[in-house]
Amino acid sequence: MQSDQWDIKWFNNLYTEVLSIDEKKQTINKPRQNFFTSSLDIFTGLSASALWNVGVHLQYRSNTINGLGVLKPFAFAETSEQRHGISRITPAVKVAPFQSLNNLSIQSSFSFPLFDKETEQGVYLDQKGYIWQNKLFYDYSSTNGIFQIFTELNTEYNFGKEEESFANDSLRISPGIFLSYFPNQSVTVLGLIQHASLIPISNKFSQNYTAWGCGAKY
Repeated sequence: MQSDQWDIKWFNNLYTEVLSIDEKKQTINKPRQNFFTSSLDIFTGLSASALWNVGVHLQYRSNTINGLGVLKPFAFAETSEQRHGISRITPAVKVAPFQSLNNLSIQSSFSFPLFDKETEQGVYLDQKGYIWQNKLFYDYSSTNGIFQIFTELNTEYNFGKEEESFANDSLRISPGIFLSYFPNQSVTVLGLIQHASLIPISNKFSQNYTAWGCGAKY
């Protein structure tokens, strides 16, 4: 973006869980847990050349345990079964390093936790640690405007006191590909696939998952 241009995004996600996997890799039932995340991103340009952008990411969490209903996170109650509040603030800078390649950009950010304990009375709020995140973005649009490919490579280094978080002193790598197809000016059909690996450095916690999906917009 150029100077005096702004990009504001408000993203909300509600995740609910009634199954988990035990140490024997067996799926078991458990009381419902709910995790609501609301994030606000605000970015602006610094110059007419549109090479540098700065911004900030704010994150709000509201989580419940012990079988409470799927909409209970929106009660925002102060109880032993619910925690909520602003959990992280993340200043960020984004740069397009090559003027001749303005569809390639790099974003770097540093995230600060704004709470004391990761888990209280069995209720998890957010990761208690600092996160240094770097993202590489690249997109390609066909000359006829029928499709677009957007790619992202995300790396996160998580650090802090090991006893304060399951993920501290670990590296997360997340590549992703997003394909959009435009049959006409009113319709978009999209598909995505993204993989995430949490690689332990000194701790013992690791994680791998792949997410895929599709959608449409009119």
